Amino acid sequence: MNNLLFMIVKRVALGVLTLILLSLLIFLSVEALPGDLAQEILGQQATPEAVAAIRKDLGLDLPPHIRYVNWLGGMLQGDFGTSLALKRPIIDLIAPRLQNTLFLTLYTACIAVPLAILLGMMASLFRNSYFDRISNASALSAISMPEFFVGYILIYFLALSGYFPSMANITPSTPLFEKLYACFLPALTLTLVVTAHMMRMTRAAIINILALPYIEMAHLKGVRPSRIIFRHALPNALAPIVNVVALNLAYLITGVVIVEIVFVFPGLGQLMVDGVRFRDVPVVQASSLVFASAYVGLNLLADIISTATNPRLMRRK
Repeated sequence: MNNLLFMIVKRVALGVLTLILLSLLIFLSVEALPGDLAQEILGQQATPEAVAAIRKDLGLDLPPHIRYVNWLGGMLQGDFGTSLALKRPIIDLIAPRLQNTLFLTLYTACIAVPLAILLGMMASLFRNSYFDRISNASALSAISMPEFFVGYILIYFLALSGYFPSMANITPSTPLFEKLYACFLPALTLTLVVTAHMMRMTRAAIINILALPYIEMAHLKGVRPSRIIFRHALPNALAPIVNVVALNLAYLITGVVIVEIVFVFPGLGQLMVDGVRFRDVPVVQASSLVFASAYVGLNLLADIISTATNPRLMRRK
């Protein structure tokens, strides 16, 4: 128990350090953008006095290290600043967009995770059969296609025929069933992309368990193959499966940007792209840090689950 607690504290400390380094990288990347933000806001006809006033108002006249500390301190206190384009607090812009992104992620996970585990179990149960070969070929095809291509294919076949809307326009007042209907195509796009990885990992994990002696003993006793998969193999293969599920959830939260653009979904990724388009630097910084925090947090959770479910990883060499 002490080793597990020490491992969790160590992983959390490494996660916090990673987030600090990522925040510094985000700040330096924005600083490296060409052009002057104050000049961009005022346009080409701006006078030097007006540019200097804007720079002072935005804090751009301060040294970079002071601006970074002020920006990071505000982030830690929940103060994301003010949008330069909309003149509104960024937290008011991020909160509903993040809620939409999390809704789309949860919607996709509810479809993809059970589907991937079921297909992985069936592929391991009927190993080397036509079903196994077709499912593996389909999985490799889905992994190799980028999200925007899958999205446009689904729009062509399902949206242009009138089955589902091509634009996922939702608002906080949209009823749940209408949200599920409007978000089906983006959720299906993400499902096709992430299911393949989880399915192949489930198949590989169960096949490795099926090669163990106690599984062979169950076969010799005449236990049905389906019972062996569900009662004996799957529970012992959960550690790598849970790990890959957590990693794919991290990808879902951070990888929805392209899908949100394709389907004009009002999520955090769309907000970040709009911030880049209008050079709304505070919005870009805040959105990037939220994505980075979600990705690091879920990877940290996957690391902790993987280590906690495998005691051999906690032994010190």
